[in-house]
Amino acid sequence: MRGKQILLINDMAGYGKVATAAMLPILSYMGLPVYNLPTALVSNTLDYGKFNILDTTDYITGVFPVWKELGFRFDAIATGFIASERQARIVADYCMEQAGTGTTIFVDPIMGDEGKLYNGVTPSTIRSMREMLSVAHLTYPNYTEACYLTATDYRREGVTLEEAKALIDGLRAIGAKSVIITSMLVDGGHCVMGFNHITYEYFRLDYTEIPVHFPGTGDIFSAVLIGHLLRDEPLVPSTRQAMDAVSKLIELNKNNEDKNRGIPLENFLSVI
Repeated sequence: MRGKQILLINDMAGYGKVATAAMLPILSYMGLPVYNLPTALVSNTLDYGKFNILDTTDYITGVFPVWKELGFRFDAIATGFIASERQARIVADYCMEQAGTGTTIFVDPIMGDEGKLYNGVTPSTIRSMREMLSVAHLTYPNYTEACYLTATDYRREGVTLEEAKALIDGLRAIGAKSVIITSMLVDGGHCVMGFNHITYEYFRLDYTEIPVHFPGTGDIFSAVLIGHLLRDEPLVPSTRQAMDAVSKLIELNKNNEDKNRGIPLENFLSVI
Protein backbone atom coordinates (compact mmCIF):
# COMPACT_ATOMS: atom_id res chain seq x y z
CA MET A 1 0.00 0.00 0.00
CA ARG A 2 1.42 3.40 -0.95
CA GLY A 3 2.15 5.99 1.69
CA LYS A 4 -0.32 8.82 2.02
CA GLN A 5 0.59 11.81 -0.13
CA ILE A 6 1.31 15.07 1.66
CA LEU A 7 1.73 18.62 0.40
CA LEU A 8 3.97 20.98 2.38
CA ILE A 9 2.97 24.65 2.07
CA ASN A 10 5.84 26.39 3.81
CA ASP A 11 8.84 28.60 3.18
CA MET A 12 12.12 27.37 1.73
CA ALA A 13 15.39 28.58 3.22
CA GLY A 14 18.47 28.62 1.03
CA TYR A 15 20.83 28.24 4.01
CA GLY A 16 19.71 26.21 7.00
CA LYS A 17 17.64 23.15 7.85
CA VAL A 18 14.29 24.71 8.67
CA ALA A 19 10.73 24.67 7.30
CA THR A 20 10.45 22.68 4.04
CA ALA A 21 14.17 21.84 4.04
CA ALA A 22 13.73 20.15 7.44
CA MET A 23 10.36 18.49 6.92
CA LEU A 24 10.84 17.02 3.46
CA PRO A 25 13.70 14.61 4.28
CA ILE A 26 11.98 13.39 7.46
CA LEU A 27 8.64 12.66 5.81
CA SER A 28 10.34 11.06 2.82
CA TYR A 29 12.39 8.87 5.16
CA MET A 30 9.16 7.84 6.88
CA GLY A 31 7.88 6.54 3.55
CA LEU A 32 5.51 9.31 2.49
CA PRO A 33 5.37 10.83 -1.01
CA VAL A 34 6.04 14.52 -0.31
CA TYR A 35 5.25 17.52 -2.51
CA ASN A 36 5.90 21.17 -1.75
CA LEU A 37 4.66 24.66 -2.47
CA PRO A 38 6.93 27.47 -1.19
CA THR A 39 5.17 30.37 0.50
CA ALA A 40 8.40 32.35 0.45
CA LEU A 41 12.03 31.96 -0.56
CA VAL A 42 14.29 32.98 2.30
CA SER A 43 18.03 33.50 1.98
CA ASN A 44 18.88 31.88 5.33
CA THR A 45 17.47 31.13 8.76
CA LEU A 46 16.24 34.26 10.51
CA ASP A 47 18.51 33.58 13.49
CA TYR A 48 21.42 35.19 11.66
CA GLY A 49 19.65 38.55 12.01
CA LYS A 50 19.96 39.51 8.35
CA PHE A 51 18.02 37.86 5.54
CA ASN A 52 16.35 38.41 2.19
CA ILE A 53 12.84 37.11 1.52
CA LEU A 54 10.70 36.74 -1.60
CA ASP A 55 6.92 36.44 -1.13
CA THR A 56 5.64 33.84 -3.64
CA THR A 57 1.92 34.67 -3.45
CA ASP A 58 1.70 35.59 -7.14
CA TYR A 59 3.31 32.27 -8.03
CA ILE A 60 0.87 30.37 -5.79
CA THR A 61 -2.15 31.97 -7.46
CA GLY A 62 -0.98 30.43 -10.72
CA VAL A 63 -0.25 27.00 -9.24
CA PHE A 64 -3.64 26.08 -7.79
CA PRO A 65 -5.59 26.41 -11.09
CA VAL A 66 -3.01 24.22 -12.85
CA TRP A 67 -3.17 21.56 -10.16
CA LYS A 68 -6.97 21.64 -10.23
CA GLU A 69 -6.99 21.17 -14.01
CA LEU A 70 -4.55 18.26 -13.70
CA GLY A 71 -6.63 16.66 -10.94
CA PHE A 72 -3.89 16.65 -8.32
CA ARG A 73 -5.04 15.96 -4.77
CA PHE A 74 -3.37 15.07 -1.50
CA ASP A 75 -4.23 12.97 1.53
CA ALA A 76 -2.86 15.71 3.78
CA ILE A 77 -1.66 19.30 3.63
CA ALA A 78 0.72 20.79 6.19
CA THR A 79 1.02 24.57 6.27
CA GLY A 80 3.77 26.59 7.96
CA PHE A 81 5.04 30.12 7.41
CA ILE A 82 2.50 32.33 5.64
CA ALA A 83 3.94 35.47 4.03
CA SER A 84 0.89 37.78 3.97
CA GLU A 85 -2.81 38.11 4.71
CA ARG A 86 -3.55 37.80 0.99
CA GLN A 87 -1.56 34.58 0.84
CA ALA A 88 -3.35 33.27 3.93
CA ARG A 89 -6.75 33.78 2.30
CA ILE A 90 -5.65 31.98 -0.88
CA VAL A 91 -4.07 29.07 0.98
CA ALA A 92 -6.95 28.79 3.47
CA ASP A 93 -9.48 28.68 0.62
CA TYR A 94 -7.48 25.93 -1.09
CA CYS A 95 -7.18 23.95 2.14
CA MET A 96 -10.91 24.26 2.81
CA GLU A 97 -11.69 23.08 -0.71
CA GLN A 98 -9.35 20.10 -0.32
CA ALA A 99 -10.70 19.29 3.14
CA GLY A 100 -14.10 18.94 1.53
CA THR A 101 -12.75 15.98 -0.45
CA GLY A 102 -11.23 14.29 2.61
CA THR A 103 -7.81 15.92 2.91
CA THR A 104 -6.48 16.35 6.45
CA ILE A 105 -5.17 19.85 7.21
CA PHE A 106 -2.26 20.39 9.62
CA VAL A 107 -1.41 23.98 10.56
CA ASP A 108 1.81 25.12 12.21
CA PRO A 109 1.24 28.85 12.91
CA ILE A 110 4.90 29.86 12.74
CA MET A 111 5.33 33.31 14.29
CA GLY A 112 7.65 33.43 17.28
CA ASP A 113 9.09 31.89 20.42
CA GLU A 114 10.20 32.80 23.95
CA GLY A 115 7.56 35.50 24.26
CA LYS A 116 8.39 37.47 21.11
CA LEU A 117 7.76 37.38 17.36
CA TYR A 118 10.46 36.24 14.94
CA ASN A 119 12.38 38.77 12.86
CA GLY A 120 10.17 40.06 10.06
CA VAL A 121 6.89 38.82 11.57
CA THR A 122 4.25 41.54 11.90
CA PRO A 123 0.79 41.84 13.52
CA SER A 124 -0.74 41.06 10.11
CA THR A 125 0.88 37.63 10.35
CA ILE A 126 -1.16 36.94 13.49
CA ARG A 127 -4.37 37.71 11.59
CA SER A 128 -3.19 35.46 8.76
CA MET A 129 -2.53 32.56 11.10
CA ARG A 130 -5.93 32.89 12.72
CA GLU A 131 -7.39 32.45 9.25
CA MET A 132 -5.32 29.29 8.78
CA LEU A 133 -6.47 27.89 12.13
CA SER A 134 -10.07 28.14 10.96
CA VAL A 135 -9.46 25.26 8.50
CA ALA A 136 -7.18 23.11 10.71
CA HIS A 137 -7.91 19.53 11.72
CA LEU A 138 -4.83 19.84 13.95
CA THR A 139 -2.75 22.86 14.92
CA TYR A 140 0.42 22.83 17.02
CA PRO A 141 1.67 26.29 18.02
CA ASN A 142 4.27 26.77 20.70
CA TYR A 143 3.24 28.60 23.86
CA THR A 144 4.31 32.01 22.51
CA GLU A 145 2.30 31.55 19.31
CA ALA A 146 -0.75 30.31 21.22
CA CYS A 147 -0.63 33.50 23.31
CA TYR A 148 -0.45 35.75 20.26
CA LEU A 149 -3.25 33.88 18.49
CA THR A 150 -5.60 34.12 21.47
CA ALA A 151 -4.50 37.61 22.63
CA THR A 152 -3.39 36.09 25.95
CA ASP A 153 -0.58 37.55 28.05
CA TYR A 154 2.65 35.55 27.82
CA ARG A 155 3.80 34.46 31.28
CA ARG A 156 7.46 33.49 31.53
CA GLU A 157 6.82 31.97 34.96
CA GLY A 158 4.32 29.56 33.44
CA VAL A 159 0.62 28.82 33.86
CA THR A 160 -1.68 26.53 35.81
CA LEU A 161 -3.29 23.46 34.30
CA GLU A 162 -6.64 25.21 34.06
CA GLU A 163 -5.03 28.22 32.34
CA ALA A 164 -3.36 25.87 29.85
CA LYS A 165 -6.72 24.27 29.08
CA ALA A 166 -8.27 27.72 28.62
CA LEU A 167 -5.54 28.57 26.11
CA ILE A 168 -6.30 25.38 24.20
CA ASP A 169 -10.01 26.23 24.24
CA GLY A 170 -9.19 29.66 22.81
CA LEU A 171 -7.47 28.03 19.83
CA ARG A 172 -10.40 25.66 19.38
CA ALA A 173 -12.73 28.68 19.38
CA ILE A 174 -10.82 30.04 16.37
CA GLY A 175 -11.69 26.86 14.50
CA ALA A 176 -9.02 24.22 15.05
CA LYS A 177 -10.39 20.77 15.87
CA SER A 178 -7.46 19.16 17.71
CA VAL A 179 -4.78 21.30 19.37
CA ILE A 180 -1.25 20.77 20.67
CA ILE A 181 0.71 23.52 22.45
CA THR A 182 4.44 22.89 22.73
CA SER A 183 7.05 24.41 25.04
CA MET A 184 4.72 25.07 27.96
CA LEU A 185 5.57 25.50 31.62
CA VAL A 186 2.53 24.19 33.49
CA ASP A 187 2.44 24.04 37.29
CA GLY A 188 6.24 24.27 37.27
CA GLY A 189 6.87 21.45 34.79
CA HIS A 190 7.89 21.56 31.11
CA CYS A 191 5.29 19.84 28.97
CA VAL A 192 3.29 19.61 25.79
CA MET A 193 -0.44 20.14 26.31
CA GLY A 194 -3.11 19.02 23.91
CA PHE A 195 -6.74 18.32 23.12
CA ASN A 196 -7.86 15.40 20.96
CA HIS A 197 -11.19 16.18 19.31
CA ILE A 198 -11.74 12.50 18.45
CA THR A 199 -11.63 11.32 22.08
CA TYR A 200 -12.66 14.76 23.40
CA GLU A 201 -9.89 14.60 25.98
CA TYR A 202 -7.13 16.95 27.13
CA PHE A 203 -3.66 15.47 27.56
CA ARG A 204 -0.30 16.43 29.01
CA LEU A 205 3.11 15.00 28.11
CA ASP A 206 6.09 16.05 30.24
CA TYR A 207 9.68 16.41 29.07
CA THR A 208 13.11 17.47 30.35
CA GLU A 209 14.26 20.71 28.76
CA ILE A 210 17.68 20.77 27.05
CA PRO A 211 18.95 24.39 27.29
CA VAL A 212 20.13 24.62 23.67
CA HIS A 213 18.45 26.56 20.85
CA PHE A 214 18.27 25.34 17.25
CA PRO A 215 16.02 26.84 14.58
CA GLY A 216 13.83 24.22 12.92
CA THR A 217 13.08 22.01 15.93
CA GLY A 218 9.39 22.89 15.59
CA ASP A 219 9.52 21.73 11.97
CA ILE A 220 11.13 18.46 13.07
CA PHE A 221 8.39 17.98 15.66
CA SER A 222 5.76 18.72 13.00
CA ALA A 223 7.20 16.29 10.44
CA VAL A 224 7.62 13.37 12.84
CA LEU A 225 4.16 13.96 14.32
CA ILE A 226 2.53 14.06 10.89
CA GLY A 227 4.47 11.03 9.72
CA HIS A 228 3.07 8.93 12.56
CA LEU A 229 -0.45 10.31 12.22
CA LEU A 230 -0.48 9.46 8.50
CA ARG A 231 0.34 5.88 9.49
CA ASP A 232 -3.00 6.01 11.35
CA GLU A 233 -1.36 6.06 14.77
CA PRO A 234 -3.22 7.83 17.62
CA LEU A 235 -2.52 11.47 18.45
CA VAL A 236 -1.03 11.12 21.94
CA PRO A 237 1.62 8.45 21.17
CA SER A 238 2.43 10.23 17.90
CA THR A 239 3.04 13.42 19.87
CA ARG A 240 5.35 11.58 22.25
CA GLN A 241 7.27 10.10 19.32
CA ALA A 242 7.77 13.59 17.89
CA MET A 243 8.91 14.96 21.27
CA ASP A 244 11.40 12.12 21.71
CA ALA A 245 12.80 12.61 18.19
CA VAL A 246 13.42 16.31 18.83
CA SER A 247 15.11 15.58 22.17
CA LYS A 248 17.41 12.96 20.62
CA LEU A 249 18.40 15.24 17.75
CA ILE A 250 19.14 18.18 20.05
CA GLU A 251 21.19 15.98 22.36
CA LEU A 252 23.22 14.59 19.44
CA ASN A 253 23.91 18.04 18.01
CA LYS A 254 24.15 20.25 21.11
CA ASN A 255 27.88 20.84 20.60
CA ASN A 256 27.58 21.97 16.96
CA GLU A 257 29.53 25.19 16.40
CA ASP A 258 26.98 27.03 14.21
CA LYS A 259 23.57 26.25 15.64
CA ASN A 260 21.88 28.90 13.46
CA ARG A 261 22.02 26.45 10.55
CA GLY A 262 19.65 24.10 12.30
CA ILE A 263 20.24 20.38 12.72
CA PRO A 264 21.92 18.52 9.79
CA LEU A 265 19.07 16.03 9.55
CA GLU A 266 20.36 13.83 6.75
CA ASN A 267 23.06 12.55 9.11
CA PHE A 268 20.58 11.54 11.79
CA LEU A 269 17.42 10.23 10.10
CA SER A 270 17.90 6.78 11.63
CA VAL A 271 17.10 8.13 15.11
CA ILE A 272 13.63 9.34 14.06
